[in-house]
Amino acid sequence: MKNIFSLFICCLFISTLSAQEIKTGNTQVANKEVFKISVEDYNDKVHAIWSGQIIATLMGLPAEHTVASVKWIDKIQPNLLSRLLDDDWYYEMIAIKGFEKFGPEMTVAQLGEMWKQNKCGSWGSSAEARKLLENGVQSPLTGNPLYNRFWFTIGPQFSADVYGALSPGMPNLAGKMAREYGHVNGYAEGVDGAVFVATAISLGFIEKDTKTIVRKAASMIDEKSPYRQCLNMVIEMADKGSSAQKILETVEQRWHIEYPNTNNAVANGGIIATCLWFGEADFLKTVNLASRSLDFTDSDCNAANAIGVIMAMKGTAGIPKGLMEQLGDTIKGDKMGKVEFNPAINESISELGKRTAKIGEKIVLLNGASRTGNTLVIPIKPLATQPAELFSLSDYTKTWNPSWQLVGAGFFGPKGGTYLDVNENVLVTYPRDEVRRLNLNQTIKLKDQKQLSINVASDLGKPWELIVYIDDEKKSTTIIESISESAKWQEIIVDLTKYQGQEIKIRLYQNVLIQGTNKLGGSAYWKSITIL
Repeated sequence: MKNIFSLFICCLFISTLSAQEIKTGNTQVANKEVFKISVEDYNDKVHAIWSGQIIATLMGLPAEHTVASVKWIDKIQPNLLSRLLDDDWYYEMIAIKGFEKFGPEMTVAQLGEMWKQNKCGSWGSSAEARKLLENGVQSPLTGNPLYNRFWFTIGPQFSADVYGALSPGMPNLAGKMAREYGHVNGYAEGVDGAVFVATAISLGFIEKDTKTIVRKAASMIDEKSPYRQCLNMVIEMADKGSSAQKILETVEQRWHIEYPNTNNAVANGGIIATCLWFGEADFLKTVNLASRSLDFTDSDCNAANAIGVIMAMKGTAGIPKGLMEQLGDTIKGDKMGKVEFNPAINESISELGKRTAKIGEKIVLLNGASRTGNTLVIPIKPLATQPAELFSLSDYTKTWNPSWQLVGAGFFGPKGGTYLDVNENVLVTYPRDEVRRLNLNQTIKLKDQKQLSINVASDLGKPWELIVYIDDEKKSTTIIESISESAKWQEIIVDLTKYQGQEIKIRLYQNVLIQGTNKLGGSAYWKSITIL
């Protein structure tokens, strides 16, 4: 009897286990933690992510790249309702079309083709990507620093909401998609921003607290990344009791100086994190933190990305009354920047949400989820920090001329910047610190070489000063000023005869603060440096 009873209990346990496995969609481990969401609720939240980001963009737009708002914002300015075609959501619309055309396992090269066919790329790194695609360069090279001078900016970040929406409760998957597809128009910290936004939105489906979401989404990015270091700064200051305003000001002072463009990913990512941390999952409070706190930021994109997270948490119920009605249900327009569309864009936001949710369901089912009736059952997995993706401006010489070390280079900003023109194999530079200057240097033991030849140029009307040192001896000082495109290049010759047989250090300094001139110095163009 005892054996029969034991057998009965064992069978009952197996029966219960099988039922639990079927219920959770887990066919390997019983009682595994899962997230369940009805198809109806998923559709509502995806619709909210689309509508919320559009509303938030339009509300934050008046403060974009200019002075911050000082008044409380609670509606869209009526004159902005005609701007319903914007890069903040257009690139995501094309990603959805790409999934519909190529399936849920679309490649980044295929997404690049969609960009090319649909004229994605009106400003910044995205405009660079469009031009590259039109010239035959394929993605992911279109976002690589060797091809795209704005690789560190916000393009991948502001268009990553869709990857979070397509992977509810699956942040590792969201981050993987954001990394891969973000390479259309960015790299390294530019794409780290896409990973942060996409994983934060994915986490929004399963988490109840925005502070937890910020912590977890930050953990997806390697500690060596400048983007992660900025997020850590936000979290550490908040944990120690700093106010939102203090944190935002510190982020800008530390990171906007490093990345002078107002649309850089790192500083704006810190703003998004701060808005989420202190916004208390409230739509208007979050939008106003993005729009009112700081001058000269990408306020519209920051508001939209933060709101995307709140929409994943709350759905359309989280949008204040009246804003949905003010927005309407149509994305339309025939021009974005200098890019014209023929035929004009005219799409329903609600239909776009349904199409997105349909693709999202396919994607999660391919990645371990299941569907029981009208419920998606999604396994919750531990977060996995992505491998570091790093690029330093000094890395440009590895491609241009590995014999030379680049020190003190600055990111692209209003005065100039550092990048590589791969078509001409020309290195373009601008100092990070104008007082300390920038230098190219090499240590070499001369044999029978007798001269140093330097071919350089400037932007028209923006001269710079080339100062040549051999060891501690200043050998020459030359103003480099190109007078026309046809007479752009100057050759500077330095005699090395006296150093034959010696090991010397050659330093070439770029000085943009030139004494005795009222001209603003600009970027230096280095065609070649040859020791003959």
